[in-house]
Order: sequence, then structure tokens, then C-alpha cells
Amino acid sequence: MIEGIFRWFADPDNWSGSAGIPMRVLEHLEYSVVALLIAALIGIPLGLFIGHTGKGTFFAAGLANALRSLPSLGLLVLMALILGSRITSDLVYVIPSIVVLVVLAVPPILASTYAGVQGVDPAARDAAYGMGMTGWDVLRRVEAPCALPLILSGVRSAMLQIIATATIAAITSLGGLGRYIVDGQAVRDYSQMVAGSILVALLAIVVEAVLAGVQRLVVPAGLTDRDRQRRTPDTERAATARDQELVSAR
Repeated sequence: MIEGIFRWFADPDNWSGSAGIPMRVLEHLEYSVVALLIAALIGIPLGLFIGHTGKGTFFAAGLANALRSLPSLGLLVLMALILGSRITSDLVYVIPSIVVLVVLAVPPILASTYAGVQGVDPAARDAAYGMGMTGWDVLRRVEAPCALPLILSGVRSAMLQIIATATIAAITSLGGLGRYIVDGQAVRDYSQMVAGSILVALLAIVVEAVLAGVQRLVVPAGLTDRDRQRRTPDTERAATARDQELVSAR
């Protein structure tokens, strides 16, 4: 089996053409990124509204749990049957799969967004209102930046969910790395199936690493433990003294 996997990866035919590994990876990423963007456009604004106003928290939590419990394979087949007969273009297999990917990606983004906003320190929120900020200003300049680490964590979780589900979406004739698993099963080529699984796992690891790097770059150090780890006892004492001076000046 292991020798067969190495032979499959070493075969030049598997690295060229429309069914080659580079093209399959690009297809998989294309579907995943499109689904993630749509899910983010739905989940983040809705989560910010719920977290800021406190309205609909129970509904959002119930909706997120309900969507998470949906069986991915069954939902894929159902959407393909419902939407497939109504679409006459080349997107007949793409649109139902994207819809399913979005449905499965919204819950982690929605839940992490409103949880991040609700978890903002009430003192920071009250101070912002005390400075004369409007509700929109508080959301934009205080709550959303403070919730950014959790929001991005939800996006990362959603992306991994999408990559995994896009793999099984190949049963509805969708492209991507799932084709190697589905086509390999059809001809009992187990080396191809294992190779496809390895590629999906590697893609998930690489994407997770990239998103983790992006999160590290865009999230201010003050919202993470990085600044705390860099502090020495001397800088801690200096910071404490500076804070006391500011309090005394006030």
C-alpha cells in the first residue's frame, strides 16, 4: 500500500492536466474561499449586531447548534436534488455544494463573533460611552477590535469545516481533492484514495497555518498574551508606576 502511494505521487500524469494535483488543489481552494467569504458576510455582521444589542442571543445559539447538527452528506444530497433540477448552467453541481458549505460555515463564525462582543470588558464599554461615543462608535472602535481574536478563531474553524466538507462534496460531481477519493473508490484504487486523503490533510494544515499567521499579524499584541510574555519584572514595575502616575494626575 505504501509503495503504491509513493508510485501514485511519483506519476507525472497526476501532476499535469485538468485532473492533476495543482488544478485539484486550486479548485478546492476556490470553492472553500468563496464559501468562507459568503459565510463571513452573513455571520460576522449578524454576530456583531447580536453581541452589541443582546437581542436574539437565544435564537442565534439555537440556530448555531441546529446547523452544526445537520449531517453534511445528507444535506449535500438534498441540496443537489432540490437545486440541481432548477439550474441549467455549468454551475449545476457547484451552487448546491457552495450553499451547503456556507450553511455549515456560518455557525462557528456567528457564535464566535457574538461571544467575542459580549465578552468585552464592561468597563471599557462604559468608558467609551462616557467619552460621548455613539453605539455605532462603541461597536466599531471598542467592541469589534476587542472581539477580533475570537472572530478570527471562528473564521479559522469555519475554514477547516469547509475544507473537510468540500472533500465529500465530490460525490455530487464537484471538483477538488475529493475527486481522488471518490474516483479511487469507484475503481478500487486505494492508493489514490489514501493519496487524496493525505492531500486534503496537508491542505488543511497549510491553510490553518496561514490563517494563524494572519491572525497573529492583524490582532494587536495587547489583545493577546504576546506582550505579557515579552515583559520583564522591570518593565512590569515601570508600567505599574506609569499607571499610578496617570491615576494621580487625574
